[in-house]
Amino acid sequence: MGKQIYEADLWHLNRRSVAKAFLNGLFWAFIPMPFQMVVSALLAIPLRANIPLSIALVWITNPLTMPFVFYFNYKVGSLIMGGDDGKAFHLSVEWIWAKLEHIWLPLYLGSVVSGLFFGILAYVTILLVWRIHVIKRWKERKKRRI
Repeated sequence: MGKQIYEADLWHLNRRSVAKAFLNGLFWAFIPMPFQMVVSALLAIPLRANIPLSIALVWITNPLTMPFVFYFNYKVGSLIMGGDDGKAFHLSVEWIWAKLEHIWLPLYLGSVVSGLFFGILAYVTILLVWRIHVIKRWKERKKRRI
């Protein structure tokens, strides 16, 4: 990684690095795969996203939230594909392993779509909220000078 790892954007909190970290971290949080944190950290470098925040955001899908998030992803993928209505879905490890060959495509399609949607939504929201906050602070500072 060389000198790239020492770039300020990767470690400091600024508007762009935080927004990119939300995009990166939330996207990988929605993808059902092992080592999401590693992939998120490695992708943060070329994106110039904050590495600690990118890694922390992946933990939105933790052992407590993972079943609900991945079920949501499956439903989104099923809706896009126009297939299964999800009534036959059972939230158990045995059922998932038994049906994996049938559910992997809607699960991963829904995961990518959901990850992109929530990542981009967070990216835009962070940029807007940060900008509004800065403008508000400028106005307050201007009032104090008068």
